[in-house]
Amino acid sequence: MRLFFDARYIRTDFHDGISRYSAELAAAVADAAAERGVEVTYLIADEGQRAYLPAGATTRRIHPPTSWREPFTALRLNRDRPDVVFSPMQTMGSLGRRFRLILTLHDTIYYRHRTPPRDLPAPIRVGWRLFHLSYVPQRLTLNAADVVATVSETSRRQFAAARLTKRPVVVIPNAPQKLAGMLPPGVVVTPGTRNLIYMGSFMPYKNVETLVRAMASLPGRTLHLLSRITPARRAELEALAPEGAAVVFHGGVTDAEYAALLADQAVLVSASLDEGYGLPLAEALALGVPAVVTDMPIFREVAGDGARYAAGTDPAAFGAAVRALDDPAEHARTVAAGTAHIARFSWMRSAGVLLDTVVDLAR
Repeated sequence: MRLFFDARYIRTDFHDGISRYSAELAAAVADAAAERGVEVTYLIADEGQRAYLPAGATTRRIHPPTSWREPFTALRLNRDRPDVVFSPMQTMGSLGRRFRLILTLHDTIYYRHRTPPRDLPAPIRVGWRLFHLSYVPQRLTLNAADVVATVSETSRRQFAAARLTKRPVVVIPNAPQKLAGMLPPGVVVTPGTRNLIYMGSFMPYKNVETLVRAMASLPGRTLHLLSRITPARRAELEALAPEGAAVVFHGGVTDAEYAALLADQAVLVSASLDEGYGLPLAEALALGVPAVVTDMPIFREVAGDGARYAAGTDPAAFGAAVRALDDPAEHARTVAAGTAHIARFSWMRSAGVLLDTVVDLAR
């Protein structure tokens, strides 16, 4: 049977969430497909995307997902006669399709925070906002598929609560990249709580303000804010920093630098008030680093007992949760729980779920 895997969302400059999900899942599917009798073809829009696919992968080049042709994608794919098409997004056109279709909706966060990704063209950003003003367009889109995929049980529950689709929903989980392999030879994770690491954007709902204010009760420690930030947003956060607090703005780091910072007596922190998944949390746990994060369902699903939880709007509670990890026994217990919990999430497991769904649909 023939599976077409939509790899057009893989970025050739740096991975964002959907790009990494696409690339990692594509590689795992390639490793597991043959034993299930599945022949995989990867859809690309840029020749540079080949470098991020498994060696020797079969590809078909079509238009980018932001093209005006996207609503008519199924008509183009019909010529190749795939049995099943999987897209890691939900925007692929299904008009006139003659194949089974799996569309993916990662979460419902853009219904609560409607700011679209800034790198999209202006007309696409306008359409994005309009699309998320009501659930109706999403329902029409998802119901045009045979199966809807998502990345977490939390998202599946949210879809059900909003009645987003009548189609079966299958969870194909996100999974952490292996940061341990990016550490220099001989470098290992050093336990401690001297460094607080935040990896993520600085949008309002990310609530980085709580992390900055929490430094008032965490003397002798450094808060590392890793991502790119605008000068205006940086000035806002610097104005909130308690006197004498050590807050470092890195302005963007490589994966190797990210891994090295996490390995150095660190705690992963996030006071976000809303999340679709929380990949940095998963990556920290997989590296053997504990976390202090907002107490909300998606973080509980990702981290289990591998994190300490606090109210996202309470800087003092965040500070107390970090200090609790100063106890070596509590630190070791949290790390062990996190390592065991995050082992449930792997790209091979996710590829298996996708391929099982493909085989069932083809039958």
